[in-house]
Formats: sequence, C-alpha cells, structure tokens
Amino acid sequence: MARILVIDDSEVIRTLLMELLTDDGHEVESVGDSRTGVSMLCEGDWDLCICDLHLPDGNIYEILSELPKRQQLPFIFTDSLPEDLAESIHSTHSHFYLRKPFDLDQVRTVLSQALLLLEESKTP
Repeated sequence: MARILVIDDSEVIRTLLMELLTDDGHEVESVGDSRTGVSMLCEGDWDLCICDLHLPDGNIYEILSELPKRQQLPFIFTDSLPEDLAESIHSTHSHFYLRKPFDLDQVRTVLSQALLLLEESKTP
C-alpha cells in the first residue's frame, strides 16, 4: 500500500481521509498548514499527497514550487472550484482533482488512478 500525506486546514476532512485511507491499508499522516506540509514532503518518503488548493498560510502552487525538482510524487488536489477550473488544473499539472464535497467512492477512484500512474512511472 501507499504512504500518503494529507494537507488540509479542515480537521473534519483530514480525519475523514485518514480514517478512510488507513482502513484501506495505507500509511497516512496529516497536517493542517502548508509550511508543515512542505517540510514533511521534503523530509519524508511519500508516495502521494492529497492537498487542499487553498490553505490559510499558502496555496498549492507555493507548495509545489518549494519541492525539490527531483521529487515527482502525484498530487490529488481538493477544493470547491468550478468544474472548468478543476479541469484546467488537472490538464496543466498532470495531477488529480477531487471537487468538494466529495464522497468516499470518488476518493477511492481518484486514488486508484494516481497510484496506477505512480506504479507505471516506476516500471522500467
């Protein structure tokens, strides 16, 4: 299973995702701010990050800009953006997107797609 970092300022969403992903067998940690998230991403060995696009102390673009270029892990962005903007993010950054409010089946589907992409990138 995967090692996943959840970055979201909503404790409810962090708890929901941690419970779901842990129940599905993943190793999960969560944080509520971008500074701690960047630090954990840079220091840890993560397979995937689920991150809110807008956090009180920064946004996903700031987080991505602070990551080392060699660190190419998949991201699942979450937010309540309009559908057309979500598609723009997905196509521009080759990452995945979950529109809030999301249900557990949507999380599992998008997570499966992201982990498949991760596995394909590891295959020589």
